[in-house]
Amino acid sequence: MAVTPNDLDRPSGHSLRDYWTTGNISALCESLTQLGSLIVELRDERGLVLHSTLDPSHQGVVRSLPDDAWVNPISIGDESIGAVVVYPDHSKSGPSDSDALIQSIGRLIADTAGEMCTGVSELQYKVNEIGVLYKLSSLLVRGGRVSDMLGLTLELALEFLGLDAGAIMLLPEDSVGLAHNEMENELERSASIKLSEEWLSNPIPLSKDRLFDRQSLAGEVVTSSNLPEDERVLVPTECEEEELISFIGTGMVFDKRPVGVIRLYANHPREFSSSERHLVRSIAESAAAAVEQARLLKLQARQRRTHRSLRIAGAVQKRMLPEVTPKYDKIDLAARYRPSQEIGGDFYDLFEVNDQLGLLVGDVVGKGVVAGLLMSAVRATLRAYAEEGADLARVMNRTNDAICRDTTVSEFVTIWYAMIDPESLMMRYVVAGHESPLLIRKDDSGWRIHTLEGSGLVAGVIAGEEYTMHSIQLEPGDLLIAYTDGITDAVNFEMQRFRKTQLEASVLEFLEDYSGESSEPSADEMLERIFWSIRQFVGLQDQADDETLVVAKIRS
Repeated sequence: MAVTPNDLDRPSGHSLRDYWTTGNISALCESLTQLGSLIVELRDERGLVLHSTLDPSHQGVVRSLPDDAWVNPISIGDESIGAVVVYPDHSKSGPSDSDALIQSIGRLIADTAGEMCTGVSELQYKVNEIGVLYKLSSLLVRGGRVSDMLGLTLELALEFLGLDAGAIMLLPEDSVGLAHNEMENELERSASIKLSEEWLSNPIPLSKDRLFDRQSLAGEVVTSSNLPEDERVLVPTECEEEELISFIGTGMVFDKRPVGVIRLYANHPREFSSSERHLVRSIAESAAAAVEQARLLKLQARQRRTHRSLRIAGAVQKRMLPEVTPKYDKIDLAARYRPSQEIGGDFYDLFEVNDQLGLLVGDVVGKGVVAGLLMSAVRATLRAYAEEGADLARVMNRTNDAICRDTTVSEFVTIWYAMIDPESLMMRYVVAGHESPLLIRKDDSGWRIHTLEGSGLVAGVIAGEEYTMHSIQLEPGDLLIAYTDGITDAVNFEMQRFRKTQLEASVLEFLEDYSGESSEPSADEMLERIFWSIRQFVGLQDQADDETLVVAKIRS
């Protein structure tokens, strides 16, 4: 602990001078000196003697350390900030009986001073840390661009820790950690201070095998007191050229997911205390939260735009459904489409073509935007071909070829398409993988459900597929109920399906209840009864599929 004038520059880190205010400990050492033949001195980390009579701003007294001195260090953690020094006073004759006691008291003074300084240091650090984290929290609440927030975060970290340069590097948003890429360019620079472009653009990582980054993202705080001499460092020469000597860094982790790394440098050798490591980790965690919040706000804004677009698209899709139900003397019509999302894959159509009633029900595989676009294309295509002739098989053949041409193998659609002559009530129809409608007809024994024959491959799977047209004569009083599988697949909270049998039972029960009335049930009444039965069955359970129902009632 010998001191020369060249040693008097204040080193980095803690110093006893930070806690030496009233001079009481110095006065206690001087009092012990008067009790025996030993000199007891309080010295700072540079070996300067601190007398009780000195002004706190005074640098201290330069005095060489005798070879026979006992040095009792005063420490904060593993860092020595000063010492209580005891050595013989050769100007006094012989040792005193109290010398052993004085030596023991000197050690106790050093230990007590260390404890007091540690407590004050931790308190000061906590107060300062709270100030830094409060500022970071303000940034987090205020939000804004990620680069701006991280730039301010980096400034606060360097200012509080007394460091000279730094950078914050982010992983890609969809990343779950470092890839096996051994180059630095996998990280994206978000903020940097006092680092050259040559350093920042160097693709070679700071440490071998990217050890620093991997340890940081694993939750460790990585430090190096001298980068150019550190065996772990891959670019020691570049560190010297950039004047980066000591280093501290850690990972920015949010909810166990790595976001990036924060790297801080000093231009001189430096050891980092446990409090400083803890603060760097806290800053990194706050920065990670700020990044995630900014990304979340950005995502929410994007989702709002998407939802707005979906609502508009859903409204456009609904406008493509028939606005006005065709009116006929002999046919009563009702229809309803209830999508499970903003955009659905079900569709129906009621239209007039060549003095005939066109009736169409379909279901596109999947949901969402893709299904909605395909639904619109299929409906428009089939309508266009329907204008060209009465051969429904040919219409479906051409529609199927068009779908196969414009879609992938995983995109297909089920269709039931019919044409009804409103005068003769002759119905021609074609099936492409769709569930046949219910035909309910009354005979002498009551209402009966008839099965319409016909089948065919779903449209959009095999180009050139041939479909068959079928026909049936409708009679007064008949009920035709076409639907999609969202009706029969509706589930309740016990995950039980509504099923076709319950649909049939609901229809027959309603017709039997209506048998005593003087008038016939309308198509609207039948449609409402079916949806009422579904609601009674499923309750408030959300449905995963669209529900489409078309009812055609042949008036008696």
